[in-house]
Amino acid sequence: MKVLVTGGAGFIGQHIVRELLGRGHQVCLMDSLRGDVHAGRAWLPPADVEIVKADVRDADALDQALQGVDAVVHLAAKVGLGVDVQDLPDYASSNDAGTAELLAAMARAKVTRLTLASSMVVYGEGLGRCPIHGATVPAPRTEAALAEGQFEPPCPRCGKPLETAFVSEDTPFDPRNAYASSKVAQEFYASNWARVTGGSVAAMRYHNVYGPGMPRDTPYAGVAAIFTSALRRGEAPKVFEDGGQRRDFVHVRDVAAATVQACEQHLSGVRAFNVGSGTPRTVGDMARALSRTLNGPIPIVTGQYRLGDVRHITADSTRLKRELDWNPRVSFEDGLAELTAS
Repeated sequence: MKVLVTGGAGFIGQHIVRELLGRGHQVCLMDSLRGDVHAGRAWLPPADVEIVKADVRDADALDQALQGVDAVVHLAAKVGLGVDVQDLPDYASSNDAGTAELLAAMARAKVTRLTLASSMVVYGEGLGRCPIHGATVPAPRTEAALAEGQFEPPCPRCGKPLETAFVSEDTPFDPRNAYASSKVAQEFYASNWARVTGGSVAAMRYHNVYGPGMPRDTPYAGVAAIFTSALRRGEAPKVFEDGGQRRDFVHVRDVAAATVQACEQHLSGVRAFNVGSGTPRTVGDMARALSRTLNGPIPIVTGQYRLGDVRHITADSTRLKRELDWNPRVSFEDGLAELTAS
């Protein structure tokens, strides 16, 4: 089939393009190549990939790109936590309005299959387990508590610290920053579109994606890339809070395989899929592992924090494994070795 990949020149997009081609699909790539994302990252797509250089908010370019397309993988988005509230309009325009323009164009072109790059950030702090009240949504962390080094989110009813728990796709939305809010909006817009058009949506809620090709020196670099860049400069990685934040680090090739399998196999209705390795690790674990791999200085735990960050978020990817026959294949050790060699 012919697949349009929006944001196909980005970190995850490049791997999805390769995965699609490797499975015999025809690919059209649409990307704005905005400078704050792609600065210093020259990349030439494979010769047999059709390219439309345009912003996803450009309706005419979308109509061109969707000609003859059977399915869309929508990755184009402004990512990251954001610097301050002045970033809100860009998130809303790039992500919310951009997705709305894409869905409207898909309706005009009668393209009814969408695979959407969503994110674990839609869950906020996810779920915790209170020793008294059981499973509960953690209360928001306050500036005052973080400043005092109280990093664990409390039970909203009794204030006691919560044990961490895996989140399933049924965990309620609880977006706690601009990017998270825009991802929730994308999922709602896609559901609205599917209801009206009869289209299908696979919302892929990616966890912490890492691997070769990660953006390293942009506002959108992930924590693994930030630590790697510091170590290559001979500096110790600086770990926020106490380093105990739990995450699910999943390799980009595993993410690409999951996304393409959803594109191929999910043909009706709206379904969300967590995409994670299934093995939680702390941010401190990642920093220490990278320091060992690169023979660099040991990490420094700074106690710094960002109010919009969540403390713990780890996935239950059982649905993806069961329904789409997907399993992660790249081990954490092999993935780090590849990342640091790239």
